[in-house]
Amino acid sequence: MIKHLLHDNIREAISTLELSSSRDFTVEVPNNPENGDYSTNAAMVLARENKTAPKKLAEKLAKELRRNKFYKTVEIAGPGFINFRLSASLFQKMLWDIHEAGAEFGSSDYGQGTKVLLEFVSANPTGPLNIVNARAAAFGDTLYRVMKKVGYEPAREFYVNDAGNQVDILAESLELRLREIHGENIGEFPYEAYHGEYVKHLAHKLNAAEGVRIFMLPEKERTERLKEFALNELLEMQRLSLEKFDVFFESWVSEKTLRAEGVVEEVLSYLTEADCTYEKEDAIWFSSTKFGDDKDRVLMKSDGSITYFVPDLAYHLTKIQRGYTQLIDVFGPDHHGYVPRLKAAFRALKYDEDMLEIIFLQQVNLFESGERVKMSKRAGKIVTMDDLVNVVGKDAARYFFIARKANAHLNFDLELALQQNNENPVYYCQYAHARICSILKKARKDKVYPRSFKPELTHKLNKPDEMALIQKLTDLPELLQLIAQHREPHRLATYCEELCSLFHRFYNKYKVVSAKNRELSQARLLLIETVKNVLAICLDLMGISAPEKM
Repeated sequence: MIKHLLHDNIREAISTLELSSSRDFTVEVPNNPENGDYSTNAAMVLARENKTAPKKLAEKLAKELRRNKFYKTVEIAGPGFINFRLSASLFQKMLWDIHEAGAEFGSSDYGQGTKVLLEFVSANPTGPLNIVNARAAAFGDTLYRVMKKVGYEPAREFYVNDAGNQVDILAESLELRLREIHGENIGEFPYEAYHGEYVKHLAHKLNAAEGVRIFMLPEKERTERLKEFALNELLEMQRLSLEKFDVFFESWVSEKTLRAEGVVEEVLSYLTEADCTYEKEDAIWFSSTKFGDDKDRVLMKSDGSITYFVPDLAYHLTKIQRGYTQLIDVFGPDHHGYVPRLKAAFRALKYDEDMLEIIFLQQVNLFESGERVKMSKRAGKIVTMDDLVNVVGKDAARYFFIARKANAHLNFDLELALQQNNENPVYYCQYAHARICSILKKARKDKVYPRSFKPELTHKLNKPDEMALIQKLTDLPELLQLIAQHREPHRLATYCEELCSLFHRFYNKYKVVSAKNRELSQARLLLIETVKNVLAICLDLMGISAPEKM
């Protein structure tokens, strides 16, 4: 917000001085506060094309920029940096603008309506969602919300892997549990089967609906019925878990449906027409090494069955056919081998490989009482998303998952997530919002809160802690654009904590509500109400509630 203003002011000065400016320059916050509030390299970048020394050009620009009332000082440093110290009047104007923007603050057309498809979670429909899926849900949904805020046209999609070998194993597991209910001795439950209690629950539900009739069906028909029942039940379970986590998908795409529609055969045809397939050992291969992969990939095995790569590629091509120009897949750490073969296929079919971006989320480790909780879906030792949300709540779960970089391992500390103090970062941020609501309520009770705020009130704000709060508020619009551009939702959690820290420091130092100095009180009420509004925006973008009392 302020960076853009300074950039525009520098552009105006360049125009007034009739200077050449074919190259762009930056405006940044200096690492050392002694060098000012902001700094630009404009003079150094533009010196050569203007046939003058950087320092001399910096002097010209500084002289022109000093005419602006918003700059307290404009000084030259080093080989030609221009350092700015901003006047209180600029911060005061910015505060009013942010307050007036309300819930729309931070919104922009940065994304220019680019159609983006975010695919995330996409868990196998063979069991309840776990905490790894929860991390993907929190990450993908927050990125979606931010991208929408800054002018992209994003959509969320869940790809249902309902046609693979894991579905056959699920049906076999369900049948074994069903036979167990009817008194059959099934012996030792197979290692590769699904051992979770949820399979027993499915078996009891199916038994209540159909009883022994299921066993009267021919084997093939019985297997299909078991698959259909299990998939419907588990997909609904997953959908409800996601809704409880405040995550909703615009579309759910079934691999089984794609296969039935013939898109898999189309992909094989496309690759053959592109002259990048060959036969070897009775199998059909994709010559992916021609397009940057480390080895060629089997498309169709000698028995006529296709590899999972083919329907996955077919699915991605449907994304392009539906008009999306940016495809973002959020995967777990075990999918790294997926990238080169998919990129190779895009190159072979002459699609822009840069359309596809794959983000890898690292592993989640759950800790309880200092001990790591071990998990295994097949063995039935899993901590589900529902388990976690039931224990720590949706807000804490989402915040903890968002707060770490995607490429960083996440150690989820259950005890910390449950703490009701400032050690818990989500509590710290929510408490700041609730505290401001309480202050505003007291101001209304004491009849200090004005009928309407006036811009002149901002002139009362000039303390360093007030300026620091306002400056942090102004950072949000650019931050949201950076989050969308670099796919880094964790920055939003960091911003929230920094903003709350500045607020708590300000509140502990200055009295806000005082009947003896109404104008100053109202100015500070305007400031903290704006902080509350911005906090609410940030929490909402993370899918976290902004409580009015705690």
